[in-house]
Amino acid sequence: MRNNDGEIIYIGKAKQLRNRLRSYFQTRHTSKRLLQLVSEIASIEVMIVNNESESLILENNLIKIHKPVYNRALKKDNSGYAYLQMTDEPLPRIDVLYRDRRTPEERKGKSPPAGAPSGDQPHRFGPYYSSRFRNAVLAFITDHYRLRSCVSLPKRACLLYHIHRCSGVCEGHISPEAYRETAREAAQLLTSRDGRLIETMRAKMDEYAERMEYERAGNMLSHIRVLERLPERQIVDRELDTVQEVLYFGRRDVLIARVQEGMLRSFALHPYAGSLGESGPDQFLLSHYRDQAPDELIVSRVQDAAAVQSALRRAGRKGLRVTVPRRGLKAELLRLCRHNYVHRTGEDAVESASPATAAKPEASPQLGS
Repeated sequence: MRNNDGEIIYIGKAKQLRNRLRSYFQTRHTSKRLLQLVSEIASIEVMIVNNESESLILENNLIKIHKPVYNRALKKDNSGYAYLQMTDEPLPRIDVLYRDRRTPEERKGKSPPAGAPSGDQPHRFGPYYSSRFRNAVLAFITDHYRLRSCVSLPKRACLLYHIHRCSGVCEGHISPEAYRETAREAAQLLTSRDGRLIETMRAKMDEYAERMEYERAGNMLSHIRVLERLPERQIVDRELDTVQEVLYFGRRDVLIARVQEGMLRSFALHPYAGSLGESGPDQFLLSHYRDQAPDELIVSRVQDAAAVQSALRRAGRKGLRVTVPRRGLKAELLRLCRHNYVHRTGEDAVESASPATAAKPEASPQLGS
């Protein structure tokens, strides 16, 4: 929701957008804060996403980026949905962290927010929009892989070693090489959604039961039940260190999604010379990105991607890539742009020879932040 100056004053999410908006405009409010918000709304922008996981994560990110005056929750950097990270220490450990959502320009000369990663390239897993799920995953890693949890490595093994929740690497009960291999296995678990991992855990549970270690077997079963309820797959917050713009070309306009370091930040609709036919997208790219460009342009249609890429690189955009994806996550980003384009313009989707835009129809996404 924006005011007359175009400033974002509130960000929210809804499964049923009509019902959510009706609650603002067709209800007699007693809250002065809510009355003031409604009186200041000049326009409403809608971003469509694929599922509730994406809606929750997108709302969390956008509130932290824009800090709207009428949003009370999720403004602090160390609130909302956190990650787990494998630290980049010689003897790594699993820690909870909150992502730094500032752009590289905003970070210059400033200290990181509370809970931000300490290493240059930490191995992050998540985000986990359920703290209960995140804590259960962390508990499983602690119990099963016995990684250290101490911030400073002690000289002697502590209580956690004696209750079998740490391998005691500080006192040499396990070699540094073996410990790092265990940490690598834990990282594999956190990055994989392969059902075979669950089967491996079930086999371990049966092994505990056969040895009559019923408490450990029960503990393993509780972790399995949590891990079986993995969050829905989401594409609005990913691990990247580049800037992408995703362009869906319709008949008259182009919708551009800004993806900063893996985080979807905005959609913007621009007119372009659609009447020029197949060369329209090429001319738009050469004109729009003449002065500045991201690291990658992901496009639904282009007549000569190599020529456009070469021309933009000669203009000073070194390293820029122009991609027309056939499958995978980039194609999914394009499909998300297509849904938002249709919602904003009312046009039918433009199909092209590119497999990215000629994919089979799918279920309509949910209305999100």
